[in-house]
Amino acid sequence: MTEPNETDDERRAQGLPPAPSIEGEQTPVKPPKPVEVSFWLWVVSGVVFVIGYAIMFFAKNVLIDQLVSNNTNKNVTADQIRSGTTVLLAVLLVGAVSFAALYTLFAWKARQGTRSARTVLTVLMVITLLFQLLLQFASIVTLTATLIGLVALLLMYLPKVGPYFPKVTRTGR
Repeated sequence: MTEPNETDDERRAQGLPPAPSIEGEQTPVKPPKPVEVSFWLWVVSGVVFVIGYAIMFFAKNVLIDQLVSNNTNKNVTADQIRSGTTVLLAVLLVGAVSFAALYTLFAWKARQGTRSARTVLTVLMVITLLFQLLLQFASIVTLTATLIGLVALLLMYLPKVGPYFPKVTRTGR
């Protein structure tokens, strides 16, 4: 392990995490308020996603009945619609649980000052936005979860929290 250098001491005095390096442990630092709020918004967004897709999954009979009655394709039977819709909603629910776990994990890492975690959250939000805009199974609950996630992401990119996410520097060996 290496001793912290003066730059790290200066960063700690400012309430920032030490500059990341390839080697060594980082001392925990209290994150800025927007990053702390962002963390909790990510958690809420994930929970709301799971709730939204759970509601859809458990109310699937209403959705299936609507799809069957609107079916104009005579080559697709009601049983095929039921089966396909059930599988799709189960996959969406599992995906929502997975994304909620990823949101929480990377929000936690971002809360610790990890710049790459903020980048991963940005990519996850882009995927979520595309999925919500292109998918016909989005609901007001899942759209609300997306909005909460967008606010959480915005908080991580405020100018005053930029220094909390330092660029990785390589130390000489």
